[in-house]
Amino acid sequence: MRWAISGLRLVGAVTAGAVTALVGLLFVLVAAPFAGRPAVRSAAARLTGLELRRLRLDLPDRDEEGVLRYLAARVPVGLLGGLIVLLLMVGIGTAARLAWSWGRGEAVDGMLPTPALLAYAFLAGCVLLFLDVSGLVGVDELDRRLAVRLLAPDPTEALRRRIAELTESRAGVVAAVDTERRRIERDLHDGVQQRLVALSMLAGRARRGRPELLEQLHEQARQALVELREVAWRVYPSGLDAHGLTEALSGVAERAAVAVEVTCELPERPPAAVETAAYFVASEAVTNAAKHSRATLVTIEVRQEGTMIIVRVRDDGVGGADATGGGLTGLARRVAALDGRFTMTSPPGGPTVIEAELPCV
Repeated sequence: MRWAISGLRLVGAVTAGAVTALVGLLFVLVAAPFAGRPAVRSAAARLTGLELRRLRLDLPDRDEEGVLRYLAARVPVGLLGGLIVLLLMVGIGTAARLAWSWGRGEAVDGMLPTPALLAYAFLAGCVLLFLDVSGLVGVDELDRRLAVRLLAPDPTEALRRRIAELTESRAGVVAAVDTERRRIERDLHDGVQQRLVALSMLAGRARRGRPELLEQLHEQARQALVELREVAWRVYPSGLDAHGLTEALSGVAERAAVAVEVTCELPERPPAAVETAAYFVASEAVTNAAKHSRATLVTIEVRQEGTMIIVRVRDDGVGGADATGGGLTGLARRVAALDGRFTMTSPPGGPTVIEAELPCV
């Protein structure tokens, strides 16, 4: 059953390719004299995008300058695919006509079904079907290779870009680590340390005959423990290793100063680095929403699509978030270090949506 569905999908793709080849030919003939105009380039890019979706190819860094050349080059391939589909339809129609007539005992072109004739027709049909299927597979593969050849970036240039991305991401990771260390030091100095100093002073005064200060002493000690626990969770959530991402995000929702809804649908636990990055993306986004967006509800959605873990955080705040802020920049660098993609949309008036795509292979 699966091979039949794959075969029908292949026939449909090649047939669609023949139609788009005719459209591309007409477009090239009309638009060639105006190839330098932005509107023509934009239309060519949209047609090329349709072709890539038909071929199920992902070329994010495709050469936009070569789209018109690609549309012209694939015209013969598309027309060849259309011819093969036409021959396949003719063959199927002929086989159906023979089966219908011979099944009723009628002669076709003066020929009645004999064992020798039936064997000959069967063998000839199998050979022609094999040739048609081979042609369809070949056209589809040729179409894919042509798209990669004309639209994919030059291998040397792609390697140069990759080296630049790795260099930038490495520098970003170092900067993010330094920023996180400074924030932890600031939290310890301005929060926990000051709380412990006050705790020490209260203990000294209580020893000098002020027992009524014991309640304040207890409260200060409790607050110091809470703040120390918060700092520890920002360094690394201990529950992440023990209980997984779902429980860790539930902890984020419980400690948040705003209502948080968590939906985590993962078939299995992702790698530790990916799980950690997903946690910090969600945690930092919730913290930013509580501090700056005046949001009343934050939703966290974690799901797996193919080989990617998608983390999406949305709040109903006022929007206008600055993507160059320290926290969001650190998140983008953390995601880039794993070869992931980080995006944020925050129009004035909201909502703010932060999304990270993390490869889990």
